[in-house]
Amino acid sequence: MSTEPRINDRIRVPEVRLVGPSGEQVGIVPLAKALELAQEYDLDLVEVAATARPPVCKLMDYGKFKYESAMKAREARKNQAHTVIKEMKLRPKIDPHDYDTKKGHVVRFLKQGDKVKITIMFRGREQSRPELGFRLLQRLADDVQDLGFVESSPKQDGRNMIMVLGPHKKKTEAMAEARALADARKAERLGRTAGSDAAADEDEDAALEAENAAAEAEAAEAEAVEADVEAAAEVEQPAEASQDA
Repeated sequence: MSTEPRINDRIRVPEVRLVGPSGEQVGIVPLAKALELAQEYDLDLVEVAATARPPVCKLMDYGKFKYESAMKAREARKNQAHTVIKEMKLRPKIDPHDYDTKKGHVVRFLKQGDKVKITIMFRGREQSRPELGFRLLQRLADDVQDLGFVESSPKQDGRNMIMVLGPHKKKTEAMAEARALADARKAERLGRTAGSDAAADEDEDAALEAENAAAEAEAAEAEAVEADVEAAAEVEQPAEASQDA
């Protein structure tokens, strides 16, 4: 069955309780009158309470209403926090390098606001020494105590020993911090790009000024040469005149 409300001609009742575009109560009117008002306002007649007697209908822009509802639902899903339980498996005799790697994953999960289930897997004769797993779990809990706490103490479950760590930070807080960090990095990248563009503009302006200065110097030199030529010509003219005399 469709969850879409009935609108306009799809409404099949003799009369409706009409709500105006601004939320004002118009009252109980015949369906034909309600459809006529919808045409006058250039809006849709939307059935908002089908189970009421008579049904409640409102005059609205249904396309805009659907778009805004979708945006609100999308924003709600974006801000919705789902608590996730991550799992990390270790061996009782894990080497230091592998331990540091596993601890790094646990730290990342806790920073994201997720719970972490730590599982120590025993094999063969290791099952006779559960204290190895217990000490390893205690060590891990101490190493990440700034980010999380022991929500479920270590307990034996068949061949495994399990402990659950809970984050100090809520999931919503972790998501907000991650978004803020991403926005800050984006702003920094944009600022860096703008700075490089400004530097390029300054270099271009300096080159243009240097080119103009060179052109002005060349023009001044040409004017000086031309002046020297004219002066020499004036000197030669009187000399020629005296020879003719």
